Amino acid sequence: MAGFHTKTFAKHDSYMTPKSAWENIKDYIPKDKVIWEAFYGDGTSAENLRDLGFNVVSEDIDFYKCDRGDIIVTNPPFSDCKNVFTRLAILDKPFIMILPVSKICTSYFRDWLEDMEALHPEIQDQIQLIVPKRRIQFIKMVDGHRVDMKSCCNFDCYYYCHRINLKKSITHLCT
Repeated sequence: MAGFHTKTFAKHDSYMTPKSAWENIKDYIPKDKVIWEAFYGDGTSAENLRDLGFNVVSEDIDFYKCDRGDIIVTNPPFSDCKNVFTRLAILDKPFIMILPVSKICTSYFRDWLEDMEALHPEIQDQIQLIVPKRRIQFIKMVDGHRVDMKSCCNFDCYYYCHRINLKKSITHLCT
């Protein structure tokens, strides 16, 4: 039986978003808004969104101290989601974020949702989900270099959408 040893576990949040992840949902991202790709990473996520025709601002700046664009479209560091949701409550912007499915079960997500329902009671679906057909195969970075992971992402992620006005609460992608 394999073991999990916390002393040897290292936290790595350097997983870049592949272009395919944005291609999959390009028809759901508002075209008339300035996108803030808030978590710069290696810069390719913003480049990929621009390649798809979006107006994107993205700099290697502190998300927790800055505010850019009209809408946030990003893949945040999964280990810091509690702080990300705290900041999102302050910014009160529409967003599309790639997050693990399990984040919807956390207390900080429920707290954020309650805050948004109190702030915007007129919005019926505070969170909407886009479910990809396959797992997103992130690009791992170690010490600034890409590591070939050979399609081994072992968890599911959804696109968490807030104030995007999708037609359904849960949208399943077909392609």
